[in-house]
Amino acid sequence: MKKALAAVLAGAMLTAGLTGCGGTAASSTAASATKSGTSSAASTASKEDEALTCTMNVWGPAEDQAADKGKWLPTMCEDFKKQHPKWNITFKYSACSEGDAGKTVTQDPSAAGDVYFFANDQLNTLIAANALSQLGGSTVDEIKANCSKEIIDSVTVKDGIYGVPFTTNTWFMYYNKSKFTQDDVKSLDKMLKKAKVSFPLSNSWYLPSFYLANGCTMFGKDGKDESAGIQFGGDKGTAVTKYLATLVKNPNFVNDADGSGLAGLRDGSISAIFSGSWDAAAVKEALGSNYGAASLPTVNIGGSDKQLLSFSGSKAIGVNPNTKNPQVAVALAKYLGSADAQRSHYKLRSVVPCSTEVLKDSNVQADIMVMAQNNTFQKTSVIQPFVAAMNNFWTPAENFGKALISKQITTDNAAAKTEALNKALANPVS
Repeated sequence: MKKALAAVLAGAMLTAGLTGCGGTAASSTAASATKSGTSSAASTASKEDEALTCTMNVWGPAEDQAADKGKWLPTMCEDFKKQHPKWNITFKYSACSEGDAGKTVTQDPSAAGDVYFFANDQLNTLIAANALSQLGGSTVDEIKANCSKEIIDSVTVKDGIYGVPFTTNTWFMYYNKSKFTQDDVKSLDKMLKKAKVSFPLSNSWYLPSFYLANGCTMFGKDGKDESAGIQFGGDKGTAVTKYLATLVKNPNFVNDADGSGLAGLRDGSISAIFSGSWDAAAVKEALGSNYGAASLPTVNIGGSDKQLLSFSGSKAIGVNPNTKNPQVAVALAKYLGSADAQRSHYKLRSVVPCSTEVLKDSNVQADIMVMAQNNTFQKTSVIQPFVAAMNNFWTPAENFGKALISKQITTDNAAAKTEALNKALANPVS
């Protein structure tokens, strides 16, 4: 089934043109997959100046469709339609966030959007449900030409590329420039000597940054070796736990939970938080002229400075393999992830672009939030593992973070607690 559909998609993409609105296209119908995992596909090539009528169901975040947010998604789809005058397309929109795609689309892939937005950590879930098409042809050529290796890796499974990336997804640091210098923010320990810093230690998306900094691993070096499991134990892991047990006792450390960090920025009680682009507008409002953003600092573990490493990934536009019009769906996905669409996305909603072309724009380079996120993505992060065993990580890590905050974990019992955590996280697959 996958090979048959890939042939249809590859043919469509090879003729679709590098901009998603080129001179020719393919007209085809892809049959739905059967339970046995096979499908048939009929395809007839045609010139794009021949009439084609279809309906495109597009699933995307509600914010991208909202009038008060600029209606980015409907606007882009209408622009796409204008560039394809012989394609008589009716668009239907449904709200589905990138983070919910994995559970929403997979409920019934045949009834899901022809094109939808997703976070890359859901790749394997979507692929296993026959809900996400592998791309090829000129679409892959364009992705490779306009994205960094890290971005490409984030949507790659077994050498196949699934989805057109449109933004990086990670977290970094916001800070009050009246409290910290640019040299201060290079070291968390220096910052803690001067003012209060809030970090979401009880959040399992943030906690691993300390363990990864000290050489602990998650599913091998590239995060894709499920059999390697999670290795947070031993001397390396214990050293981190001891550091964290000391950190939570520092009077200038505040755990960030339920928005307390951002509230502290507003009232001046906190001078730095760790978050992402989604909080940019609120942080700017809170800090005004003292608004600062930077990539992650180092921490001193066991007497040596170690670079914090955040989880990172991407968000992308996917094509449903059950679509009846793959050539239109592929071209639309490519257009929604294009440089022009990313510029518009950034202008309307401050969505950080990942296109190397857009990142060269002077107004983008002047945005310290964009630079902080992309510098973090490229230099101080690791791609969040999206193997199935990763599902076993979140709850034990969250509980461990909460135990640190409540001071149930101390420097004295750090070794035993670390080994208990490591045992809980050990889920190797034979």
